[in-house]
Amino acid sequence: MMNKTSMIALALLLISAVYPFFVDSAWLAVGTTFLVFSVVAFSQDIILGRAGVFHMGHAMFFGLGAYTTAILNVQFGLPILATWAPAVLVPMFFAFVLAGPIIHLRGDYLLVATIGFNIIFIQVLENDIFGLTGGPNGIFGIDVVRVLGIEFASQTYMYYMAFILLGITLFIMRTLDRSKFGRAMFYINKDEIAAQSMGISVRYYKLYAFIIGAGIAGAAGSMFSVQYSAVSPEAFNVTQSIMFFTIVLVGGSASLPGVLIGTFIMFVLPEVFREFETARYLVFGLAMILTMILRPRGIWPV
Repeated sequence: MMNKTSMIALALLLISAVYPFFVDSAWLAVGTTFLVFSVVAFSQDIILGRAGVFHMGHAMFFGLGAYTTAILNVQFGLPILATWAPAVLVPMFFAFVLAGPIIHLRGDYLLVATIGFNIIFIQVLENDIFGLTGGPNGIFGIDVVRVLGIEFASQTYMYYMAFILLGITLFIMRTLDRSKFGRAMFYINKDEIAAQSMGISVRYYKLYAFIIGAGIAGAAGSMFSVQYSAVSPEAFNVTQSIMFFTIVLVGGSASLPGVLIGTFIMFVLPEVFREFETARYLVFGLAMILTMILRPRGIWPV
């Protein structure tokens, strides 16, 4: 018999599957971006919610995936399909290189370090240091997905590709939770010192979480770049990192339904109230504060 969470998850899955048939192109684009941002938020949750690492530079990995696809496609002429693997591997490599020296840091120190990496990343993009990123304007003219000569260019195709990516991400999350990694993360989150005394390599599993989370974020970044046919530094700045961090905290750390709810609150609701431009951020700022006071473990905690 299905539990309450499984029933809600199934209902959301069915709604998402038929969503494109009931909305116009503008809201279809919002739906696609919601799915992509959900994938990024889940990858943030692997690092923050499961490993307990205070990481606020996640938009950097998202951007690395997006720019990898954009550069390989526009600057070097590779088809989009050929850019997908590098878009995952490049963020994983940088996660290994950057997180390795700082993974022992805790709390605010790690938070500041990851924000610093995100700022440096944006500066590299905007200054076009390697002559590949297009500077502040970014890269335009990213190709569509082609398979056996068939173009998947419509927004509906984009939506279902993002939907499949979200499904793969959820499968990975479930597999990780039920694996040795998931058990280790559970003990590390509960009591890091006790986990070490049990022989669990805290440093190894935290770094592993960083690398896996970065790879998934990179895949989402590749999808994001194809959806909009362009990338620019503004889409991957510290503000975006704060949003992904907040999504996990507001929705509920290590909670699959919670992350989806958090993404809806932080991304979709501002789109609904876009006409109230001057007041909407005040309202949602207050909503976040109230959530942290009234529901400190998130709206849908584990």
